[in-house]
Amino acid sequence: MALDMKKMKAKYSALQNRGRGGGNKSMWFRPQDGEQVIRIVPTADGDPFKEFWLHYGVGKNPAFLSLKRNYGQDDPIDNFVRALYNEGDEESIKMAKSISAKQRFFSPVLVRGEEDKGVRIWGYGKQVYEQLLNLVLNPEYGDITDVDTGTDLTLQYGKPAGAQFPQTNLTPRRKSSGLANTAEETTELLESIPDIEGSFDKKTFDEMQTILDNFMNVEDDSTGTSQYGGNAIDDALSDLDG
Repeated sequence: MALDMKKMKAKYSALQNRGRGGGNKSMWFRPQDGEQVIRIVPTADGDPFKEFWLHYGVGKNPAFLSLKRNYGQDDPIDNFVRALYNEGDEESIKMAKSISAKQRFFSPVLVRGEEDKGVRIWGYGKQVYEQLLNLVLNPEYGDITDVDTGTDLTLQYGKPAGAQFPQTNLTPRRKSSGLANTAEETTELLESIPDIEGSFDKKTFDEMQTILDNFMNVEDDSTGTSQYGGNAIDDALSDLDG
């Protein structure tokens, strides 16, 4: 009898999400147009606002962590980006911008009215990050994540008339509130926070080199990007110019 692939995929999805908010529900929260109420969930290390630098769009690979920006390690893509910027011509700079690591911020959140979906990860940009820091540093609000006396946030999301990109605005609710109705529910939520860093690939130097070489359609190291420094960068850039 042939395998039931639908069941196999369901099992795999459940396994991947075990301990990340429960079941096979998505671990990611993406705001919908309009208004939603969310709660930032506190983390054990006291910092629920995580910053990561990610490479997007390097070939067909999902986003992966920058070795240089996150860990201070040698990173072939970062090396190549700096070499491209040093070249200074328009095409090189355009290429550098497209593959350079992008700064993103992530927080565990509980969406009111969707508590059955558990704690999820919300990814956002620098402007939202600044809004959140301004709130927690404002003595009128303080620790908005406190499980007993914290504050829910009204999230307004959408593209204003004439705007090119959607905008996010956060407004604290007037009254403080608990994270959940009972201590047991609160504990369960805190223990189900997804592993934010673990949700992204941390590739080795060699794996990133292979991704870069494939992206640049390099056939061998003699004209590749793998021997950083020396003439390899110049050769790769010459190929681009050609």
